[in-house]
Amino acid sequence: MIKRLAGCVREYKKQTFLAPLLVILECAVDILIPTLMAALIDKGIDVGDMANIWKYGLLMLLCVLTGIALGIAGGRISAVASAGFAKNLRHDIFYRVQTFSFANIDKFSTGSIVTRLTTDVSRVQMAFMMTIRMAVRSPFNLIFALIMALRIHVGLALIFLAAIPLLGFGLGIISVKVHPHFRRAFEVYDRMNTVVQEDLRGIRVVKSFVREEYEESKFNKVAGEMYNAFCKAEKLLALNSPIMQTAMYSCTLLVAWFGARIIVGSGSADLTTGELTSLISYATQVLMSLMMLSMVFVMIIMSRASMQRVYEILIEESDLQNGENPVTEVPDGSVRFENVSFSYAKDENRLCLFDVDLDIRSGETIGILGGTGSSKSTLVQLIPRLYDTTLGRVLVGGKDVREYDMAALRDQVAMVLQKNDLFSGTVKENLRWGNENATDEELIHACELAQADGFIREFPDGYDTYIEQGGSNVSGGQKQRLCIARALLKKPKILILDDSTSAVDTQTDAMIRKAFREYIPDTTKFIIAQRVASVEDADRILILDNGHVDAFDTPEALLASNAIYREIYYSQVKGGRSDG
Repeated sequence: MIKRLAGCVREYKKQTFLAPLLVILECAVDILIPTLMAALIDKGIDVGDMANIWKYGLLMLLCVLTGIALGIAGGRISAVASAGFAKNLRHDIFYRVQTFSFANIDKFSTGSIVTRLTTDVSRVQMAFMMTIRMAVRSPFNLIFALIMALRIHVGLALIFLAAIPLLGFGLGIISVKVHPHFRRAFEVYDRMNTVVQEDLRGIRVVKSFVREEYEESKFNKVAGEMYNAFCKAEKLLALNSPIMQTAMYSCTLLVAWFGARIIVGSGSADLTTGELTSLISYATQVLMSLMMLSMVFVMIIMSRASMQRVYEILIEESDLQNGENPVTEVPDGSVRFENVSFSYAKDENRLCLFDVDLDIRSGETIGILGGTGSSKSTLVQLIPRLYDTTLGRVLVGGKDVREYDMAALRDQVAMVLQKNDLFSGTVKENLRWGNENATDEELIHACELAQADGFIREFPDGYDTYIEQGGSNVSGGQKQRLCIARALLKKPKILILDDSTSAVDTQTDAMIRKAFREYIPDTTKFIIAQRVASVEDADRILILDNGHVDAFDTPEALLASNAIYREIYYSQVKGGRSDG
């Protein structure tokens, strides 16, 4: 895990190595100050030598200024290194998420991925900064201070050494106990993000059904769970401070007590006043180093759960991969399903599509009808390989979709979903998702085909009108038509409309289908619909029933032979009256 995360340092290696070096130099300079103070007392103040007072005083000032300069430089460089590390880490996570299949995203959930990209990365960044500064400063300061203390008086210096294993034992127990609590806390954090996202995205529904109190209670519940989880963790971490302070003050008192007895008993032969003063300073530095180490330790404990969560994203492999030497050209829009069965759980005992066998010629218009849950959307999502089949195979242009480069395949398959998203930006910017190099004339033509040009021109800024996040400032029908225009700009060999004209009136729907027949006759079109009128002029209609193919034939043949199609047809077209 550490090796993978450390790989995100990349171009900031120089700063990452330079920051600890400056910290070490800062420690070396700081460690001289108590020794110079001892000399100032013993060789200057005690004997009344002003020359030595000035000499050692100026040396101490020089050390202080040098330490400050090194500290500032080290702080700036470590900030650059940690910010760069976090930038690369977020880049790698986001890049990895872009490779995920729908199954991978379902595994983590949207809220969890957002939390890992934001809160978890911030915690890892803080731990990284503390590692290259405090985690370097503390041990070096501790070692330097112990060496100087041992030079002054071995017996008194051993007091510090005795405290170290006791502190290490206490911190080890805290680490083991607190980590599971932080792990649970971040899992609750994911759930809270999901609740907030759902509430904000569905705020109109919440308000229209007057469900504010219900949403508040749901949020308060998950926020309370997070509060309890963090409280349990923080209560254990709070033990760190009294343990450290007890050790720090006990050692200082013991050094002062035994040092004073040595000075009084030996008449300053074994220990001078200045040396005792510097020894107490070194005692303080040793214990402050231990205190800083404990702070680093606490931060690493807190960030350990975040590291694991970030690492899980970085090592997650998409269950959809390009094969060796993938095909990059899709010859035509023909589609064949050969004994296809599918399960989201990849379990042959939990299938939602069963033994689908279809042969669609390039340029055909295929209507798809079926009840809710009949796997209409699941079927068409296998064509651009958003999922892989559990059994059987799907062929596009005569080749198994698994033989294609996924980007090349999906570039030739345009999908328009019922709940397709628009993104924040202008109308033009949203349309150019279909073709980033499209001219203004091509944009207008695609919108004319999708019956979107008229309402766009009614906007104050026309094609430069700003679309809010999710397309919240346009109606459902307008959003669907913009998404259809966006798909047409791809000039795909296969166009899939997944109930994507449900929010437009029947006349507009008919005009869109007429444009498809006249302007993209060679494009294979799959039209999933709830209205018979949307598919009545299709070449053939597929009837799905609970994941099974019930019928696949022309509209006329189905009307004569298929009970499901007749029921839908007469209920919609004939107002429920059968003339047969």
